[in-house]
Amino acid sequence: MKNTPITHIHESLGAKMADFAGYNMPIQYTSITDEHHSVRNNVGIFDVSHMGEFIVKGKEALDLVQKVTSNDASKLGKGEAQYSCLPNLTGGIVDDLLVYRLGEDMCNEGELAFMLVVNASNIEKDWNWISGFNQFDTRLIDISEKTGLLAVQGPKAIATLQKLTDINLSAIKYYDFTKGKIAGIDNVLISATGYTGSGGFELYVANENTEALWNAVMEAGSEFDIKPCGLGARDTLRLEMGYCLYGNDIDDTTSPLEAGLGWITKLKKLHPFNGVDLMLSLKERGLSKKLVGFTMEERRVPRHGYLIFDSDENEIGVVTSGTQAPSLDMPIGMGYIPTAFSTQGTKIFVQAGKKMLEAQVCALPFLKV
Repeated sequence: MKNTPITHIHESLGAKMADFAGYNMPIQYTSITDEHHSVRNNVGIFDVSHMGEFIVKGKEALDLVQKVTSNDASKLGKGEAQYSCLPNLTGGIVDDLLVYRLGEDMCNEGELAFMLVVNASNIEKDWNWISGFNQFDTRLIDISEKTGLLAVQGPKAIATLQKLTDINLSAIKYYDFTKGKIAGIDNVLISATGYTGSGGFELYVANENTEALWNAVMEAGSEFDIKPCGLGARDTLRLEMGYCLYGNDIDDTTSPLEAGLGWITKLKKLHPFNGVDLMLSLKERGLSKKLVGFTMEERRVPRHGYLIFDSDENEIGVVTSGTQAPSLDMPIGMGYIPTAFSTQGTKIFVQAGKKMLEAQVCALPFLKV
C-alpha cells in the first residue's frame, strides 16, 4: 500500500487505518458520528492526498479538456473550477472530476493551463483514457505523487484558516480558488469546492509541506475544537448531500443523465465531448431509470448492493449507497430505480436478508444546509 505524506500522523493519533484505492488511509479517529458532527457544527480536517492531479497545458489545452469532459470548460475564467465527468464511448462514466482553470504563470505565452483532480482509485485509468485522446498541441503532466491535499471543512473553516493567511478567504466564492501563502508556505492552491456541504476549503500543497500545513491548521483550529476526520465521516457527509461516489453511485455503466448529473453534461457545447451522440439519443428517448434518494421507515441501514422492490414484490433496482445519517438520525440511501417509481413519496421496499424494509423516495439533498 502507498502512504500519504502524513500517514505517520494518522497512525500516531490512533486512527483506524485501511486500504482505500491502494493507499493506507484513516477511516476514523474517534467515531464516524463524532467526526461528522464536528464538520457540520465546527471544523474538521481530512487528509485526501490520495487524490490524483493532472496538469493539462498547451496551445490546445482547452480542446483536449473539452473533448474528454462533459461540462463546458470554455466558461471557466482564471481562478474558477467546475465539477465534471469523463464520459466513455458507451454512455457511461470513466470518472467524475474537478477541472481548474489555472493562470498564465503555469504556461508559456499563447497557452492555457488546467488542473484535473481525479479519484484515487482511477488515477491510472483516467491518465490512460485522457492520454488516448491527446492529439492536440498539449502536454499532460501527472503531479499526483508530488501533491498533498488537505480538506478543511465546516462553518469554522474560514475562522480557522484566516489566522494563517493574509488572503481574504471570505472573498473566495464557491467553486473559485486562488494561490498564495498560508502558514508561511508559498504556492498553496486554496479552493472552495468541498465534498461535505458544510463549506470550507481544499489546500493543495507540495508533499514536503503537507505535515507543516496539517500541524498549523490543527493549532489554528484548536479554539474551535477542530477534529481530524477520516473517510468514514467523509462518506456520511457527502451522502447526506446526495453527492455521488464513483464506484458506488456512478461507474462505467451509468449515464450522467440517469445519475442526475445533467447539469454538468453540456450536450450542445461548441466542442462536443466523447459519447455526446449517445447521450443526446438517451435524452430524446427519455430515461428508463434514475438515481433517487430514499429514507427508511425502519431503523435498519440500507447497504450497497441491497435489492429494491415495488409494493408488488417485483425487483426494480439496487441500492448504491446507504448510511445512518448522523445529522438526520435516520437511515438514508440512494439507488437506481425505473423512472415510473421516482416520484417523491413513492413507497419502495429494500431487501435486507429475508426482510422487506419499507422506504420512501425523497428529494435530494437529504439535508438542507
